[in-house]
Amino acid sequence: MNRHIFFIVTLLNCLLVFSQKELKQEVYFETDKYDIPTTEESRLLLFISKLSDIDIESISIYGFCDDVGAPAYNLKLSQQRADAIRAVFANNEISESLISNVDGKGQILLRIVEEKDVVKIRGLNRKVEIIVKEKAPVVKEDPPIVVEEKKKDAAELIKGDIKVGDKIVFENLLFKTGYTILMPESKNVLEKIAKSLVERDDLYFTIQGHVCCTQYSRDAVDRKTKKQNLSEARAKFVYDFFVKKGIDKKRMRYVGMRRKFPLGGDPELDRRVEILITHVDKSISVK
Repeated sequence: MNRHIFFIVTLLNCLLVFSQKELKQEVYFETDKYDIPTTEESRLLLFISKLSDIDIESISIYGFCDDVGAPAYNLKLSQQRADAIRAVFANNEISESLISNVDGKGQILLRIVEEKDVVKIRGLNRKVEIIVKEKAPVVKEDPPIVVEEKKKDAAELIKGDIKVGDKIVFENLLFKTGYTILMPESKNVLEKIAKSLVERDDLYFTIQGHVCCTQYSRDAVDRKTKKQNLSEARAKFVYDFFVKKGIDKKRMRYVGMRRKFPLGGDPELDRRVEILITHVDKSISVK
């Protein structure tokens, strides 16, 4: 009986391994260059945009050169190409913790099929290969039932006792990676927050937008506009939404905080917006 159970568990584990998917992308470069050509960058950004819908286990980035040039030069150039691709990932809210390899592999030896194909073959060898592994599905056991005290959400906190300097994080207000587009489950959250702020017309505040995963506290690229101001764009999205809901523009301003204040947890939670209370008008009675 135990042998049968062991066989079934082993079979399930094998099925999970074989069901793991890989996504691959190649980016091509000009001779002696590691700047990404415009057309190739567009293809790369399209590839990155598709990654927001999968659960990534790891990303490997490998740079290559053609066979022209000294080996040491080619090794350095291939690493520069791999680093250039990593920078694009970092600027588009892909966590560096997911990138397991960024290696320059040097030259690819020329394999001639027909003499007339030499130029084309060398062009195809000047590249970076990207391999994205998707996490294999895991069979999860039902977690134990734990009764926890319900935590107040942002809409409820706004209705309570608030003073200047308080910061309220919109915890369940989540954005699609690289965009100012709200995740479907977050739309009702923003509606409730706006309603609370309409009622609390004594509050003045700054809307602060944040991004995840970029290097050196930089802002991320807004994939819709191609501008590197995603944290500000997210704050403005919320600002515009509040204006439409009837909140006076004089009560609020918006600002992009880039990646200055990561929360240290799931990168998804750093793609967030919060408000900082800047003034409470005591002459107005709370509704």
